[in-house]
Order: sequence, then structure tokens, then C-alpha cells
Amino acid sequence: MTATTSHLTPSDGGEPSGVGSSRLQGLLSRGGRRSPFTGVAVQTPAMLPAGPATDVSAGTSSAGASRQLARATPRVSVVVPTYNEAKNLPHVLTRLPADLHEVIVVDGRSVDDTIEVARSLRPDVKIVLQNRMGKGNAMACGFAAVTGDIVVMLDADGSADPDEIPRFVAALLEGADFAKGTRFAGGGGSSDITKVRAWGNRWLNRAANVLFGTRYTDLCYGYNAFWRHCLDFLQLEPRTEELGGKRWGDGFEVETIINTRIAKAGLKIAEVPSYELLRIHGESNLNTWRDGFRVLWALVVERASRAGRTAHRQPLPPPLVLVPSVDRAGARSA
Repeated sequence: MTATTSHLTPSDGGEPSGVGSSRLQGLLSRGGRRSPFTGVAVQTPAMLPAGPATDVSAGTSSAGASRQLARATPRVSVVVPTYNEAKNLPHVLTRLPADLHEVIVVDGRSVDDTIEVARSLRPDVKIVLQNRMGKGNAMACGFAAVTGDIVVMLDADGSADPDEIPRFVAALLEGADFAKGTRFAGGGGSSDITKVRAWGNRWLNRAANVLFGTRYTDLCYGYNAFWRHCLDFLQLEPRTEELGGKRWGDGFEVETIINTRIAKAGLKIAEVPSYELLRIHGESNLNTWRDGFRVLWALVVERASRAGRTAHRQPLPPPLVLVPSVDRAGARSA
């Protein structure tokens, strides 16, 4: 199967045209600040469409639920991987849309106050401890805990703009299976990427497009959103019975694995222009050359692998490590 890729343009503020656009008008911008995507002041968004919905067990796909119902009344889950991000979380969690279905913070066993800060900023947050190391394992653990219809991948360092979430949701509501953020399409940009990283990304991007028949413009950008049924093609299992260490796919190469498996599945892809901001506090764990070669190897591995070519309903995983909250009376709850 061949994936189809479309591109949103910023000429209309990123809003897709067609049926349903008026209903999404309030979704496409958020609250009282200047957006790097539109360059104009934006307003507070309307609530996401409300209505009855059928819950699906965490860690499974939505294949057994009504796709029509999910698309009419999407519940958005945001997965945020963290490791020592206590200083950055106030700049991220406070700017999330108010009407999300759930926010899942996947922590790599931080030694600062990341978990406590997340709880204080958003009492309804779901905290999951990853069982191994790396962003890939964090995302797999987060995906296994998702119960919404739409999944958004959001970095905790402040580089991904939460104000753009409605644009990704809008692209999915317009018919895409996978909304891929891009810094290199019209309306996108970056305050963070170096010339060396941009050069490497460009060549890796070209290689991916040749190998997988895609038209990606930004392979190595991790701000994405997708319908939950995509999990059946991604086949990213946390393997919670394994503790410690790092497996293939647990690192930054997970973003390439996700992009290539979506392409192999022949799903509809929409690229959404996105502006990458500077990390606010701390230093990135990304190593340009080491992780660049891991991305290159991921392209080779995924070209030969059959993973993603057909859907596999994901089984209910073993229990994840959920961090309980403590109320004022000292009672613990999950």
C-alpha cells in the first residue's frame, strides 16, 4: 500500500476547508498570545465537540468501537514523555487546551520534582513510569495507557507549542489518519535546529521518501497526532515485564519507526506546519551524530521489516506502573 500525504497551508491560519470547517473554527487557535504559525494574535478555542462516546480499554485500539462516533466526538489524549522537566512543565501543561480527555505524563524516573509539579499543575494528570530507558519506551508506555480517540505526542521541554494541538486535531477531523508536524513546509519553522541537524534531516528525509514512497518534508520531528486505530499498525509494545536497560526502538529512532510504519500501512497522512521553539530549561538528550545514525539504521530496518504493513490488534498489556496521588487526608488513589 502507498501512503498519501497532503499539506496544510498557513494562508487560512492552518484551518482545513470543506465540510465541518465552521465547527472547527474555535479549535484552530488558543488564547491571548502571538502564534509563530499565523503571526497574529489568536483567541481562546471553543471546546472540543461534545457528545456520548464509548470507552475502549487502555492499551487496545479503537477497532471495536464505532469509527463514525469517534470522528464526530473525538476525545483527545496527550502523551508527554518527561525526564527531569520540573522547570519546563509549567510552560507546557498550563497552555494545554482545557477540554482534553486526558493528559498522560510518562516519567523516566526523574530525580527532580517532575511528578509533583505535574500533579500540582494538573490534578487530573495520569502519571506512568516507564519500565526501560529512552523516548521510544516512554511513548510505548504512554500509548498503552491511552483511552481517548486521538493521540497527540507532545515534548515536555517547551519546544513543541501546545497552541498548535487544535490544528493537528483539525487535520484528523478532515480525514487524515496521521497528522505529521513539519518545520519545513510553508508556515513552519524552528528557533532550535542547527545547520548540521537541518542538513542531516534533509538527507534522511530524502532517503525515507525514496524507500517508502512518501512526501515527508520533516522526518525527524516528533510533534504528531493520530487516530487511535493507528496503534494497530505501530505495534509499539512497552513489554512491561522487562525492567531497566534499553532495546532497539527505545531511543529517538522511535519517531522514524512511527513515520515509516504509518507509510507502510498506506494510511492517509497530512503534514501540519509547526514552529519549533527553543527548549526553555536544561539540555536536550539528543545527540546529533549518534541519533542520526540510529535514524538511518531505522530506515534500513523498517524497509526490510513487515511491521506496520498489516494491522495487529494490540492486546491488553500487563499493568503499567501508575503513580498514585495522595489527597489531603493522606488517602492514596491511582
